[in-house]
Amino acid sequence: MSTTHEVFNQAPARVDVNEYTSHTALVEAVNVYGGGWATDALTEAGALVGRADFQRDAELANTILPKHHSHDRWGNRIDDIEFHPAYHRIIGDAIAHGAHTSCWSDPRDGAHVARAAMFMQFGQVEPGHACPVSMTHAVVPSLRVDQKLADQWLPRVFSREYQHDLGTGDKKSAIFGMAMTEKQGGSDVRANTTRAVEQSDGTYRITGHKWFCSAPQSDAFLVLAKTEPGVTCFVVPRVLPDGTRNVFNVQRLKDKLGNKSNASSEVEFDGTVGWRLGDEGHGVRIIIEMVNQTRLDCILGSAAGMRQSVVEAAWHVRNRAAFGATLIDQPAMTAVIADLQVEAEAAVWTGIRLAAAYDDDADESAAFRRLATAVGKYWVCKRGPNHAYEALECLGGNGYCENGFPLSRRYREQPVMAVWEGSGNVIALDVLRAMMRDPLSVEAVDNEFERALGVHREYDLHVEKTRKLIAQAAADPAAAPALARRLTESMAIALQGSILIRQAPESVTDAFIAGRIVDPGHMYGVLDSHLDLSGIAARA
Repeated sequence: MSTTHEVFNQAPARVDVNEYTSHTALVEAVNVYGGGWATDALTEAGALVGRADFQRDAELANTILPKHHSHDRWGNRIDDIEFHPAYHRIIGDAIAHGAHTSCWSDPRDGAHVARAAMFMQFGQVEPGHACPVSMTHAVVPSLRVDQKLADQWLPRVFSREYQHDLGTGDKKSAIFGMAMTEKQGGSDVRANTTRAVEQSDGTYRITGHKWFCSAPQSDAFLVLAKTEPGVTCFVVPRVLPDGTRNVFNVQRLKDKLGNKSNASSEVEFDGTVGWRLGDEGHGVRIIIEMVNQTRLDCILGSAAGMRQSVVEAAWHVRNRAAFGATLIDQPAMTAVIADLQVEAEAAVWTGIRLAAAYDDDADESAAFRRLATAVGKYWVCKRGPNHAYEALECLGGNGYCENGFPLSRRYREQPVMAVWEGSGNVIALDVLRAMMRDPLSVEAVDNEFERALGVHREYDLHVEKTRKLIAQAAADPAAAPALARRLTESMAIALQGSILIRQAPESVTDAFIAGRIVDPGHMYGVLDSHLDLSGIAARA
């Protein structure tokens, strides 16, 4: 009998694994930072997202892409977005488990930590839905600026029911998006040319064009437009109170590198009805809290992606042999997996530590998160793409294939977290801006460094170098932008080091100090062989 079609020495599909209980670093971080009470819910979600059918839905949602229908059969403008049912099943499950607004609807100690961990559970396997889930979470602080609008929208935002059609104004739940950037402005939202004119009934009519509007199928949006005093924020629903469609003309869906199951669009407003949120001219101030919250979710999404990357790589090398030994037992591969795991754990611990800061309204925590969120967003998100590539390479040619192997999709996905909500230079300059405007934020982040001093001499020296960079920027603000990236990177490594030194296992901390501070290599897999590489790899 022919044996040419016998398949052997291939890793089985990594399915039906609980993505929470198997994620050692996340479990540890959640317990350390006060979210342990959510263990049952997180474990339930971990079992769900690890199921074969859930992962199949993730694949379908990203291969059968959203379609824009501008008109109905009779010629009426509708601008509906059609998704594969798999997409609706995934986002529906995420909302049912509170990945969007559970920390707001059920506030308690550790609520932001628990919600962050839940968000990461769903983001690890199917990130395309995470954008509307994140924006719905992030809109809450902004909506609370206006009690009337908050009373109107928050009960729907807090709902754990998901209804994907827009309805006729009687929906009990709502998903939010935002539309800020325009062709000529990008991140410079003050360059917006969209205009809003107040009407006799107190609403505004908005006219203009937004270059990026993700999740146009959402029920409502925060939109920036100019009034006479300046850039102002508005709540713009897709369906008006009388049940008719608001003017929300989707020009086209973006053809993106990745994140394909999330419909990003260009939209035109032409007399579109909006309700002012906050004072005229204060729109950037109103929406910036939403941006800060979504920046945190970019960190969480990148960390979740790193977890998916390293765990898929570890699964493969644990189940495949070459040159007479299982791949994971070969020192060169052990070193790569261990290094990828150190990166993933540093990102997870950083994300959960930042989420914990949002659980605490004390002045120092508020100051800490103002600066540390931007620092973390810059570094963790930028580390994601190369991490995904290196993990993909562990699977060899299989990793480069789309059919059934998720890491090529992850490789395309990771850059979006770095690009959205402020790309590299924007974030680095925001770090400088926060430092100059709020010296207390610098003190709060420095206090985080201080708490870890005296354990690793090399870490102490890195903090000393970081403090010199901070002083250099403060002494000459005009020249500071030239060192913005270097400063932000140095602060990020000091921040991650502090968290790991105080909370993570010694083996992980030692490897981080060795590979990120003492002798950082140019590629993954060059950690000192005297470190506990096998033990770290086992955590993957």
